[in-house]
Amino acid sequence: MTELSYLLAVLSAGAYGAADFLGGLATKRSTPYSVVVFSQFAGLVLVLIALPFLPHAAPTARDFAWGAASGLAGGVGVALLYRGLAIGVMSVVAPVTAVCSVIIPLVVGIAQGERPAGQAIAGVLLAIVAIVLVSQSDHAEPGKRATTGLAIAIASGICIGVFLVLLQRTGPSAGLWPLVAARVVSVCCFIVVAMVVREKLRLTQRAAPLVISGGALDMVANILYLLAVRQGPLGIVATLASLYPASTVVLARLLLRERLRAVQLGGVVCATVAIVLIVSA
Repeated sequence: MTELSYLLAVLSAGAYGAADFLGGLATKRSTPYSVVVFSQFAGLVLVLIALPFLPHAAPTARDFAWGAASGLAGGVGVALLYRGLAIGVMSVVAPVTAVCSVIIPLVVGIAQGERPAGQAIAGVLLAIVAIVLVSQSDHAEPGKRATTGLAIAIASGICIGVFLVLLQRTGPSAGLWPLVAARVVSVCCFIVVAMVVREKLRLTQRAAPLVISGGALDMVANILYLLAVRQGPLGIVATLASLYPASTVVLARLLLRERLRAVQLGGVVCATVAIVLIVSA
């Protein structure tokens, strides 16, 4: 069962990365808040369509509460991430956010009594290195703007890490209903934020397919992560799921012909080795 949970976690990382890739393309063709709101809504529709075809679930009020709380944390985390990327340096904001989102589940997992083998710990550490390397870009921006972006990235990573932890607290008998609660809360959260900043929520015709596909992939990633974390250790599953930047840069290389820097290629190699170490442990 543990090996299956690791496989699901790796697949969730691939889906998260693909969703981010499509979301990045969509933001070039529409406003960021429109992309986030409609992609989150697309994910909600997907999970609602899937529910009748799944085995019977018996969610409790506790499951819905954990799901709603995870949606709030995840919504705030994504909003902060977008803000950080807008005012900071992507090569700083992206890896800091990803690493912080890994540290929270690792600490909570250890507090819950998880004691990974030495080889698995080495894989986790190598995975964190991979996240940092694969997120590097050619751009740099010193000064107060970069410092502000770094602070926002840390806050975003903490919120996303809390999202991963809270989702794990839901029971297996709840099925996918916690994700419904999470997505309802996150959609409402983004709509409120868009109203506060007075941004109109509308998609261009060119962006719509990307947004819908990205939202569906993000929900698939959430489902895979939820199934994985219900069967395997929180710290390691969250670490594997957080390797999503690797799939994003690989897709950019394959589909957009973007140049893969040597440091990023090293990050992809580190991610591969990290997965092997964790699974073999």
